[in-house]
Amino acid sequence: MHLDPGPEWFRDWPAIESAAHTIRAYQLALIPGLLQTERYAATLFRGEPAVVPEQVDMAVRARLKRQEILTRPTPPMYSVLLDETVLLRPIGGAEVMTEQLAHLLSMAAHPRITVRIVPLSAGVTAGLLGSFVLAQVERSADAAYLETAETGEVTRQEERVRAISERWDALSHVAQPTFVSEQIIREVMERYAEQ
Repeated sequence: MHLDPGPEWFRDWPAIESAAHTIRAYQLALIPGLLQTERYAATLFRGEPAVVPEQVDMAVRARLKRQEILTRPTPPMYSVLLDETVLLRPIGGAEVMTEQLAHLLSMAAHPRITVRIVPLSAGVTAGLLGSFVLAQVERSADAAYLETAETGEVTRQEERVRAISERWDALSHVAQPTFVSEQIIREVMERYAEQ
């Protein structure tokens, strides 16, 4: 089976992600790819300009393949901060979101995965400029993946990775604790389920 390697600027990231012992992600608008359900991911890929169904299928298969790092015997520590708006954006409608948020809660129950919500009440935060992921790999420089509207960028430049890590720390300070975050996710999921 052929899997879409993704755009040129992204191709280094899956290998870094797979080798990482610790991954920290911040998402401003979407559920992170490693925690997306198949239907949520397909909805996102169908939203790309000029995409054809075959491209969507290949991209979804590649995303689901990447997720296997979380189910291997020793997965990385994976810590996610989600802006609360991620939960409120109805990607694919109420049914897809109910399924997605149930999956998010299920994954957050894993001892090596944490999901915390950066509440809307935090106002201006260090995450408003965009989403990012940090990866720590043994015997290798830390790496960061930065997203933009059109492309992404993988960097190992020490100063840039340090600056992104500082953003992570600032966001972590305003994020809700895990038990409060799970309650927020559950409440939003129940509202979708009632629609």
